[in-house]
Amino acid sequence: MIVVTGATGRLGRFVIEGLLKTVPANQVAVAVRNPDKAKDWAARGVQVRKADYSHPETWDSVFSAGDSVLLISSSEVGQRRKQHQTVVDAAKKAGVKLLAYTSILHADTSRMVLAPEHLDTEKAIRASGLPFVFLRHSWYLENYTEAAKRTLEQGVLRGCAKDGRVAPATRQDYADAAVAVLTGTGHENQVYELAGDTGFTLAEYAAELSRQSGRTVTYQDLPPADFAAALQQAGLPKGYADVLANSDEGIARGDLNDTSRTLSRLIGRPTTTLAEALAATLKQA
Repeated sequence: MIVVTGATGRLGRFVIEGLLKTVPANQVAVAVRNPDKAKDWAARGVQVRKADYSHPETWDSVFSAGDSVLLISSSEVGQRRKQHQTVVDAAKKAGVKLLAYTSILHADTSRMVLAPEHLDTEKAIRASGLPFVFLRHSWYLENYTEAAKRTLEQGVLRGCAKDGRVAPATRQDYADAAVAVLTGTGHENQVYELAGDTGFTLAEYAAELSRQSGRTVTYQDLPPADFAAALQQAGLPKGYADVLANSDEGIARGDLNDTSRTLSRLIGRPTTTLAEALAATLKQA
């Protein structure tokens, strides 16, 4: 079986749909907190197993020996170490043949506040002795395109990334990489730094948005504290605003940029470009 945890999330749904195009449905299982959200897959023959990252007892019978598992990282920042350890322990007890994990780009060198929980999870997986694959993701392109309409309305893109380059890819791109690993061979004990083929600065993003929309958008670089304050004024909780500001600081350092093109090699095609993603977004607007 191929078992995907957190499968009803936004990334997980792309992974499952990709698997269903590649392997029979009866070889796919999802571990989800709310089985009702997976009813459509159950109707197509996917096994649905109820399991909650925060409740270790729910993982006792989720995995079996020989399973390939994709651990999609929890969305609960600050709780990930404990939650992920629960899954690692269950996978080790079952004796799965491969444990893949969605980590963060350059987890071992990144100074972003999001990185330590990911790196600790990688260390826990290594300590388990299980064959592993670390799928280290850069940012999602959707982090930018989904905010395009609001950015156009404001006419300004604020940040604190200076002239740092970010190399994001779409959730579909990252999902295709996971499918390639889960259904392929020779990936054991590999660390893949996954990013878009071509990076860009936030000023370049603003320029591309301006070009495609016909409306002027400028990039305003702020001190990190001022950017975080602006995000709070826009309605974001302080903790989330601080994480976003810290992430832009990471972009300024190069933490979310990578030029290896590992992702496009894994998926056998170029990654989605900023221009393509923006065109699709603006067409739907």
